Amino acid sequence: MDILDRDGLTEREFLERYRAGDFERPSVAADMVIFTVTDAEEDNYRKLPEKELRVLLIRRGGHPFLGKWALPGGFVRPNETTEQAAVRELREETGVDNVYLEQLYTFSDIGRDPRTWVMSCSYMSLIDGGQVQVKAGDDAAGAAWFKVSYRLVRESKELIEGGYVKTLQYELKLSSDHGELTAVVERTVTVTEASTATSYSIVSNDGLAFDHAKIIAYAIERLRGKVNYTDIALHLMPKLFTLTELQQVYEVILDKELLKAAFRRKVADLVTETDHYTENAGHRPSRLYRRSLEEFR
Repeated sequence: MDILDRDGLTEREFLERYRAGDFERPSVAADMVIFTVTDAEEDNYRKLPEKELRVLLIRRGGHPFLGKWALPGGFVRPNETTEQAAVRELREETGVDNVYLEQLYTFSDIGRDPRTWVMSCSYMSLIDGGQVQVKAGDDAAGAAWFKVSYRLVRESKELIEGGYVKTLQYELKLSSDHGELTAVVERTVTVTEASTATSYSIVSNDGLAFDHAKIIAYAIERLRGKVNYTDIALHLMPKLFTLTELQQVYEVILDKELLKAAFRRKVADLVTETDHYTENAGHRPSRLYRRSLEEFR
């Protein structure tokens, strides 16, 4: 027996009469924060090159924000999920798709896109930059890797009834041969006895389109948080690597130096040694390791 609603309609009858156009609907985009780690230029071949965390940006080839730099991404098509859209965008921009990918957050602030109501379902991807050839999509004027710097510049705390509000301001700098992009992103944490809420806002922005400075800041903090308790950093490494190279990657993500002995204890369960060694490196050969595929603690 069919169940009737308050209007006396069966589900089939309700769906036949339903008009989606009666309700305003947003456009949905999938925006990609694609990180890689590369070697900085080093004149002394006997010295290990420093590592640099980089993010892929595209120069917009049309309005809005014509000529500004933005995260790669696009609108979700009717026949795909947001994750499928992210995989498609990643493949179109980098030529790879079998890499680390995770959903970050859905950004839905009013007015974040001047065209119309657009919600961004953002994703973070980690790739070995040495295996990638970036290319701009049809609607872009160019694509480039930008070196990332994200540092705390101001912090304050205010007591409120039943809790406190903590405000942290970070300076985001993105640099490449194309110039330097800067933004100040503010993270506000409101703590009460009943809840904790975190919000982000852009204080200033020079060169980045839309609210992408905020999305990049969110991704950096996610990456820094997860690197302490997961093997996420291994997804930025080539198939074989030295422990020193891996430590450099951790340090560039966390933006701080780590003690060698403590670091090696930390990653002992995450890597497996091989019988291979570095060659033609200009210094004493080092043992090469690979990511452990066994369950780790």
